[in-house]
Amino acid sequence: MFIFIYLFGMNLLSFSLFYLDKRRAKKHQWRIKEATLLFVCLFGGALGGWLSMYCFHHKTKKWYFKFGVPLMLILQVLLAYYLRHRVG
Repeated sequence: MFIFIYLFGMNLLSFSLFYLDKRRAKKHQWRIKEATLLFVCLFGGALGGWLSMYCFHHKTKKWYFKFGVPLMLILQVLLAYYLRHRVG
C-alpha cells in the first residue's frame, strides 16, 4: 500500500512541476531545472510527467524528455508488476 501512496504523490508532484514550469515559461520567469523534472520522473513520477508533457505541450521536442520519460514509465510499470507478483 505504501508504494501506491508514494507513486501517487510523486506523480502529482511531477504533474504539478511540469505545469508550473510551463506557466513560468509563458511569463518569461525563473524556470524549474530540467534535471529536477527528470529526477522526479525517474523516482516514480514518470506517469505524471508524461501526462503533463502532452496536456500542456511542454518539453515534447527535447529528445531526453520525449524518449526518456516514456522509458522511465515503462521501467516503473515493469518494476511495479515485478514487486506486486514476486514480492507481495
